[in-house]
Amino acid sequence: MRTQPNINGRLLWEYNLDTFNYDKSYKIVIERVLQLGTIEEWKAILNYYGEQKILETIHWSAQLRPHEKEFSMLFLKSDFLHAA
Repeated sequence: MRTQPNINGRLLWEYNLDTFNYDKSYKIVIERVLQLGTIEEWKAILNYYGEQKILETIHWSAQLRPHEKEFSMLFLKSDFLHAA
């Protein structure tokens, strides 16, 4: 079993994080981090879910606005996110 991504509980405030399933609920986690997360949380979801799953979520998401989708795709591919 993988270690859950290090995501601040403020992003998932309405859920019980003791029983929260990060694999089944990946959509909400990814959307919240893309909208409100820190760089460290972006890195955490990238390491946990992988770039492909994040990109797929960006494409079909009804929660993300068009400018959030565009920024997320650009930032995900940027050197800034992949820097140490």
